[in-house]
Amino acid sequence: MRLRALAGLMALAVAAAAGCSAEPEREGQRADVPDRSTPAPDATEGVEPELATFYTQTLEWRDCGEGFQCSTATVPVDYAGPGGETLELALLRAPATGEERIGSLLVNPGGPGASGVEYAQLAGSVVTDQVRERYDIVGFDPRGVAQSTPVDCVDDPDLDEYLAADATPDDDAEITALEESTRDLASGCAARSGDLVPHIGTADVARDLDVLRAALGDEKLHFLGKSYGTFIGALYADQFPDRVGRLVLDGAIDPTLSGDDMGLGQARGFERALSAFLAWCFDQDSCALGSAEGEARANLAGLLQRADEEPLATDDENRPLTEALAFYGIILPLYLTADEGYEPLNEALDLALTEDDGTLLMTFADLYLERNSDGTYNGNANEVIGLVNCLDHPEQATAEQAEAGLAEFTAVSQVFGPFLAWGGFGCTTLAEGLAEAGVGDPADPTATPTATPAPHPPVTAPGADPILVVGTTGDPATPYEWAESLAAQLSSGVLLTFDSTVHTAYLAGSHCIDDAVDAYLLAGTVPDEGTSCAS
Repeated sequence: MRLRALAGLMALAVAAAAGCSAEPEREGQRADVPDRSTPAPDATEGVEPELATFYTQTLEWRDCGEGFQCSTATVPVDYAGPGGETLELALLRAPATGEERIGSLLVNPGGPGASGVEYAQLAGSVVTDQVRERYDIVGFDPRGVAQSTPVDCVDDPDLDEYLAADATPDDDAEITALEESTRDLASGCAARSGDLVPHIGTADVARDLDVLRAALGDEKLHFLGKSYGTFIGALYADQFPDRVGRLVLDGAIDPTLSGDDMGLGQARGFERALSAFLAWCFDQDSCALGSAEGEARANLAGLLQRADEEPLATDDENRPLTEALAFYGIILPLYLTADEGYEPLNEALDLALTEDDGTLLMTFADLYLERNSDGTYNGNANEVIGLVNCLDHPEQATAEQAEAGLAEFTAVSQVFGPFLAWGGFGCTTLAEGLAEAGVGDPADPTATPTATPAPHPPVTAPGADPILVVGTTGDPATPYEWAESLAAQLSSGVLLTFDSTVHTAYLAGSHCIDDAVDAYLLAGTVPDEGTSCAS
């Protein structure tokens, strides 16, 4: 979640850094998996008759190389009118490596906008070998995303301009420029994907999960969701509590928060991550930001201000490092462990501060934004993310209200607060642009904007089997407090705590966490209340 809630694209960014395999070949020979292509025996129990054909569809699996199997599932664009248009969901399966198979484990790495198909290609690093033995690991691209029927808004050069635009306006002219940039995006989305845009929110994605569960032949859903993926899992549990199997919600999002609440929470989370980086940095022979907390934060904020006034040069004379791109470049290493991210960040900041060279920060920004060296982007996450966030949190704010709230955001974080303060205004502008183009949107752009909208109701999932919620105490993007809140809301929620600074916990270096999650996935055993693991 970006700008207002950066929360999940790191999974794909890390995958890209590790050399994620290319898009699987979708057209291959039919896979011989008859026992795993039969819908669940009670697939239509409790299902509206109009949806029965979706729940009972037979998935045709094809060999798509490297041991993976690919397929597509059909779901309605609008669940309120399932007899209308349909869309396709791309699936990739890594079959269980053992004989004693439990079922399918659907996985989602976050976003909104991250590809579950690409994530499942990394099955060996998504779950442990023990889990791989017992489950088919199934990745899906959510509606509107990547290889599923996708949202498309703008060409890559226009997307470059949109992502590099000034996201922290200082005067009326810059506010107007930000508004025009967002309206251009909205206009493109309406022209290219107008029928689909209103139906890519998380509530619809959660409904798709239940169709996939039935079509995969599972009576209950087994699911591993990370970051934004926890929001999908939580809404699924609330809509279908009796169909909850083993749900792991790692790096949890609290659905009851407003957009501004999420932005403020993330500002605090990134401040904690910055403090951890600075503690490491001050112990080095040379810290690019200085030797004291106040000095370091002022230097970092000053760097962003300089990039705002005059973008830094990079090794591409046509792409200087703007303030927004510098922000993304700083954010990315803070998702990682000290061993992985801190030294590269220190080096990038040193180049920027001492030589006015933004090349390395640009490299990090491009990795975060999934931009290739040839100017293309992997997938459409940068277009999906704002649409889904604003559909999920349709509150609005005028420019005046955003400016009035800026002081609160800046007080929380001098560095990150200004970037997170304009989310409501962005959603207002996006909704207005879509409405002007004739696209129906849950937010009413003609209504008087309100700075404090009603939050999502608590997610309780009454009667559901135990649900494992995992929170990391120093998680920069999905603060630990959100995991505490979600676990408390869920009637059967169990909280597992990771004492670390990384984003999400499972397979992040703690055998204690991994063993607890595996015990739950393999045997349904939840950890004792209050269980906490060190890194």
